[in-house]
Amino acid sequence: MTQQPRNGRAPSVKDVAAAAGVSLGTVSNVLNRPAVVSTATRERVERAMADLGFVRNESARQLRAGTSRALAYVMLDGGNPFFQDVAEGIEIAADAADLSLFVCNSGGRAERESRHLDRLVQQRVQGILITPVDPDAPHLAEIARRGTPFVMVDRLSTAGGHCSVAVDDVLGGRIAVEHLIDRGHERVAFVGGPGSVGQVRERCQGAREVWEEFGRPAEDLIHLPTEALTVGEGRSAGERLAGLPSRRRPTAAFCANDLLALGLLQHAVSAGLRVPDDLAIVGFDDIDFAAAAAVPLTSVRQPRQELGRTAARLVLDEAANPDHRHEQATFVPALVARASTGAVRR
Repeated sequence: MTQQPRNGRAPSVKDVAAAAGVSLGTVSNVLNRPAVVSTATRERVERAMADLGFVRNESARQLRAGTSRALAYVMLDGGNPFFQDVAEGIEIAADAADLSLFVCNSGGRAERESRHLDRLVQQRVQGILITPVDPDAPHLAEIARRGTPFVMVDRLSTAGGHCSVAVDDVLGGRIAVEHLIDRGHERVAFVGGPGSVGQVRERCQGAREVWEEFGRPAEDLIHLPTEALTVGEGRSAGERLAGLPSRRRPTAAFCANDLLALGLLQHAVSAGLRVPDDLAIVGFDDIDFAAAAAVPLTSVRQPRQELGRTAARLVLDEAANPDHRHEQATFVPALVARASTGAVRR
């Protein structure tokens, strides 16, 4: 039986060396370069570690190496399943690289985002992935200046000074509204906000572009702005939609994300409207809840986990590869048609 260290202190490398009958250098090699240690010696050291309950001092290793064994993702909205799925994709890639993942939530607040970034740089994470409040914020450029690799997720970098991964949101808006036009709708609402969110602006831009190309009157594409991209704001938009004069009331709505669309759907069903006969609804993201809704939701799909895995691959390459070149990866969205637009009958 291995002798436990006294005084209740955590066992040290010196304790492991004494228990295994080897030098401190051999224990260090087992921890850091196990391939150079013979199998028998390595097993003896590992057995001593297990008997003692030894846990390596990762903080000390970080000080020597200059980085931690972790990546970090600063998401825009922790309550949105879209970002949770992106984080899962990042975690899959991090785990494959034997790294942990720190997940932070800015909640859409720039000052909170900046504080998270400061702490993560101080923790010397190997790389930071971020869906930013403002992609042009000065504190993002500061990350690169301080030497921490970072990748922008769900926003494309216009300056090209770092990697980014995103879906073509303008194309997504075009796909959604073209589908509604094909279904015969002549008055459509775009539900989304705030306008400070780039994804909302670009999805609205795509909707307006295709509406104009089909020669439809601009006033028949009605913008219902929201304060946030939440289920509650979707319900509120439904109340405002119902309050419009019948001659101006849209027969279809394209929502800037699925949470808004689900809230709008909830309001429509509770108000006795038939979806899609009285109101057709399209969302964006194709989160898992979309297909499981009371009326399965038509949505513009983003490859959520693939966004995360690609972002992690890029940040790991930047951290390890001196010849790394910044890449702007753009994914193509796809419409998933379901019962909420009448494309698939219930």
